[in-house]
Amino acid sequence: MRLLIISLVFFIVSTPGFAGPEAFHPGVAIPEFGKIADVKSDQPIPKGAVFKVRFDIARAAKAGQINRQLDTTARFINMHVAAGMKGKNIQLAVVLHGPGAVDVTRDRYYGTQNEHAENGNAALVKTLIAHGVKFYVCGQTAAYYGIDNEDLLPGVNMSLSALTAHAILYHEGYALNPF
Repeated sequence: MRLLIISLVFFIVSTPGFAGPEAFHPGVAIPEFGKIADVKSDQPIPKGAVFKVRFDIARAAKAGQINRQLDTTARFINMHVAAGMKGKNIQLAVVLHGPGAVDVTRDRYYGTQNEHAENGNAALVKTLIAHGVKFYVCGQTAAYYGIDNEDLLPGVNMSLSALTAHAILYHEGYALNPF
């Protein structure tokens, strides 16, 4: 028993602690969304780098809540501005399909799919668009869910398909973010 207690104490003392959620704070670029943690990175961002990145979102948030993947888009901006990049050098696009497409619709449509809830993503999408983020909804998904162009939040665009949006963005130099 004594050996077990000694082993347990050694394990607890030798295990690194986790900072947890309190390590995250608002970013400078978009303080209301996309919290970030300070990191001592060994991989410097090249001076004058331009990031053109596209995000693929297929999952929806719970009714009325912020889509974590959309919040990641704000975090991407906040992290890189905090690391010294100029906002104009961060060019992002979001392609939504499947249930995730509903998260960029106006309340009147969103509520029909989400227990009459208001779209918790509307302010985030508006803020991201103000920071130059482009949004594209898969037209094939829209046809399936009965989403019309007028149902999309202001500044969100309809594409022929998510496949088409990704192909065009790829040719425009946007790398696919794997997360």
